[in-house]
Amino acid sequence: MTKFVLYSKPGCHLCEGLEEKLVAAAHLPFELEVRDITTRDDWFQRYQYEIPVLCCVQSTDAGTQEIPLPRLSPRAPQAKVEQLIQTYVGQSKAE
Repeated sequence: MTKFVLYSKPGCHLCEGLEEKLVAAAHLPFELEVRDITTRDDWFQRYQYEIPVLCCVQSTDAGTQEIPLPRLSPRAPQAKVEQLIQTYVGQSKAE
């Protein structure tokens, strides 16, 4: 199953909006992990000005790798979020 990681922080309305849309897409075959960037300094330093950041976790010979996905507009409709998820779920099935 394809896994996605959402980097966010409490009180971020953009993060909360994207998370709500991802939860609403639960009928698609993917797993979602939400990471609070305020819990680790390395996450905070990397993503503090970028959140929300959605990554697809991919397996490689060297282990796993997180690939940041294209940033969606905060006003992106649910269908657009689901289309993005389906694109990456389809890629992981092909591998």
